[in-house]
Amino acid sequence: MKGSIRWRMMLAGAGAILVALALSAFGLAILFDRHVERIAQADLRSRAIAVAAMIEPRPNATPTVRNVPLDPLYEQIFSGHYWQLQLGSETLQSRSLWDFTLPMFKGPPAPGTTRMLTLSGPKGEPLMAYEQNLLIGDGDTAVPAQILVALDRSELAMARRGFMADLLPYISTLGVLLLAASFVQVTVGLRPLAQVAARVAQLGSGQRPRIGNDMPAEVVALATQIDQLLDARDHELSRARHRAADLAHGLKTPLQALLGDARQLRDRGEDELADSIENIAAAMRRHVDRELARARIQTERASTGAEPATLIAKLVEVLTRTPLGAMIDWQVKAAPGLRARIDADDLTEALGALLENAMRHANETVWATVERAADQIRITIRDDGPGVPEADLTRLTQRGLSLDPDGEGQGIGLAVVAAVADAAQGRLHMRNAKPGLEVTLTLPAAA
Repeated sequence: MKGSIRWRMMLAGAGAILVALALSAFGLAILFDRHVERIAQADLRSRAIAVAAMIEPRPNATPTVRNVPLDPLYEQIFSGHYWQLQLGSETLQSRSLWDFTLPMFKGPPAPGTTRMLTLSGPKGEPLMAYEQNLLIGDGDTAVPAQILVALDRSELAMARRGFMADLLPYISTLGVLLLAASFVQVTVGLRPLAQVAARVAQLGSGQRPRIGNDMPAEVVALATQIDQLLDARDHELSRARHRAADLAHGLKTPLQALLGDARQLRDRGEDELADSIENIAAAMRRHVDRELARARIQTERASTGAEPATLIAKLVEVLTRTPLGAMIDWQVKAAPGLRARIDADDLTEALGALLENAMRHANETVWATVERAADQIRITIRDDGPGVPEADLTRLTQRGLSLDPDGEGQGIGLAVVAAVADAAQGRLHMRNAKPGLEVTLTLPAAA
């Protein structure tokens, strides 16, 4: 989770969604407050007009106030709804104020002016108040009137709390839906990376030679870089292989010359010196052959796989043409169509070494079987010869070790087979079958 791009994007997306929803809820609360205040102000203006309608002007006389019912809330003491009228020197107010008087504008107000105020109520609560100044009558008999209509702001706060209580479930539901959408978005957006991983796995299994460019534009650059690295690696390995081959071929002529000198020395009767030169030349030849085999194994990796059954049939056909192979009863049981994830040349060399080794040590029969076990191909080669001493079983794959009693082996055959198996991510197992030696080469199955 710590190094996961998916979870990083999910956490970042979740954080952005939560911040956006919080800001949205805060913004909606502010807009709701403003909307409610506008409605409250409009309501206060309407109620101020209703209070003004209670004033009854009289020609050449002081205006009087009619007792016109406005709202039952104005009759309930400390209800949070109040009105107050200053008509000349007379002050009238709603029953809801009881014995409390709202502070009013000092001095002669300008007729026709209005303003919104914030006042303290009978209990010290904040009030939203609307003040309107009028001039009742004409001329010198005109009487100034100051109307004050107020509303307890706690009702506005209560309305805001109710709005938020109704809003939070919808905000929460929206948040869950947005998180689910973010998860889907991240999953779909990262799917090309899974495609890259699948193709890299196909590279390892030999199903594809390269990743290719038929991918989304955002990952094409990555795929191209990987393909270029693979091309550069193959180029360098190819150069290394050719250098090793050139070196090996360059040493063959001097080695052959040394062997010729050894023969001349032996003809002169200097057998000890001839044996020393031949042993040194043989050791050098084993090293050269080993490096040639290693170079080929490391550079010619599998791309499409190989069929062990077909290769065994071809190798047996070649071996039966030799004098020793013609005397062997070859028992081959290989299911056709089974493919191992290995280069065909590498498998040919490994099977050739195993079959030739079995042929040299067999009395009459060599068995070769190919079968599939789960996702692996198991190749078993067995002879009916004397087998190998148990103490030497673990040493057979050591380079330079030969148990051939005739001394014809160079001691690199099984070592090369082991190297081939290791390079192909396979296993090599040997045991005495009594009679004979049984060698099992297990390789990954090709897709």
